Amino acid sequence: MPITHIPQGAASAAYFVTPTVRQWYYIFDRHDRWHILADSLRFLQERRGLEIFGFVFMLNHLHLIIRAPDTAAVLRDFKRFTAQRIHETMRCHEPYILPLFMDEKGQFRLWKQDNQPKVIENERFFLQKLNYIHENPVRKGYVERPEYWKWSSANPNCPLKVTSPW
Repeated sequence: MPITHIPQGAASAAYFVTPTVRQWYYIFDRHDRWHILADSLRFLQERRGLEIFGFVFMLNHLHLIIRAPDTAAVLRDFKRFTAQRIHETMRCHEPYILPLFMDEKGQFRLWKQDNQPKVIENERFFLQKLNYIHENPVRKGYVERPEYWKWSSANPNCPLKVTSPW
């Protein structure tokens, strides 16, 4: 069901963000990694006041429209936790790709530092970004319709739920 208006109060506090994997490496499509992302976001919804108004998980990045009491801290904790869990799956299942994620000091770094945050300033921008999010898997040719992509707020059967905008 398409969202036709912005959630009350979200115009001043919601953000469009794009956490992206370093090297743009396709990583989420195996070893239960999409569930790691979803479980972490669900935890933040339940315990840290994270509201998700729209999202899509792609193979090497995700787009979110979110609001939280401390959005920067929520994103930091999300990236820290998911990096640790995904690092574990890499060590077990794909140790040969670990060098792609080592920084110059030899530390594992899954995520790019910048989340490319954009403040949702009005309803038009909210709907534009929500459309962009939902159309992403279609533009990539993964599915024919947005609601067919499992890991998207466009899919009513997605295991991760969005905050109701009304």
